[in-house]
Amino acid sequence: MSKLKFWINFATLLVILCLASCSSSSANEDTETASDTVESQETDTDSDEATDVETEIPVETETPVESETESETESETEFETEFETETDEGVCTDPYLCSAFTPDDPTIGDDKSTGSVTTYGSPDNPENSVGGACNYGQTQIKYYAAIHVHVSASDSDYLGPWQDGHACGGCVHVRTRTADGWLETYARITDRCADEFCGVDLGGAPAADVMPLGPGRYEGEWKWVSCEDHPEVFDGATALYVKDGSNSFWSLIQVRNPLSRVLQVSIRKVGDEGFTPLEWAIEAENFYRVPPEILQDNDAYEILIEYEYSKTHSVILTGTDLAQADTLITI
Repeated sequence: MSKLKFWINFATLLVILCLASCSSSSANEDTETASDTVESQETDTDSDEATDVETEIPVETETPVESETESETESETEFETEFETETDEGVCTDPYLCSAFTPDDPTIGDDKSTGSVTTYGSPDNPENSVGGACNYGQTQIKYYAAIHVHVSASDSDYLGPWQDGHACGGCVHVRTRTADGWLETYARITDRCADEFCGVDLGGAPAADVMPLGPGRYEGEWKWVSCEDHPEVFDGATALYVKDGSNSFWSLIQVRNPLSRVLQVSIRKVGDEGFTPLEWAIEAENFYRVPPEILQDNDAYEILIEYEYSKTHSVILTGTDLAQADTLITI
């Protein structure tokens, strides 16, 4: 009987131990499951945070770029507006007085000159230039002008561009202020101004281009330019003209239809190395004097013409050709 109780107690103990072991195992599994759940939630949370960060980066990058672009656009707009405001569009202050500019001395600048633009021609019936003080004689040029001799009319300073005729043949780009803004034209200098406040005095054809109210005194600007590409200032090919009255002892020559203002005319015997500059004549404006020893020489000579803007012309002829009065030698 005592043996039976022993085995009953032993079996009971085993059952209790088994139940305790199973309960512990189940608790461990529940703990691991809970831990996995927490880790899964943390992983999901990290993943969500990473996703949020990736979508925010482009926004942070694009925002300043858009801001800079808008800033640059605003800056460019302000610059263009300021530039347009400062740009001189050539509108005269009082449209009714555009042709009544107050007489004043011209101003000579490095790039352009300013002052009065007048006319001594007929805009309604433009005439050809008759050569003026440049001694070109009768021409077929309608786009011509006279230039001022002095800067200060009261001082008679001779500081204007005329310079004893060295301005002859040069071309000017002229523009005047009008009610509608700048009007422009081109003209060849063939004369000097008589008006004491003269700047540029236009022939009839160029005056018609820039004087919408008719002849008058307009405020304007002008600058020297090449005559090339402006056929209206030519009446033929560039040529040397031998002055009337020239002979084998005395001769003067000039350049007609030059490419721009003539800087120098030089001569040399063909075969010689250096050119000799010809002297500016005092007998007549816009002429060069030929040495008398050349005029009786049948040998070949080369004449070199130097213009503004680094252009040149040359022609070969005999010394006696330069003694033939009132002749044109085409270059």
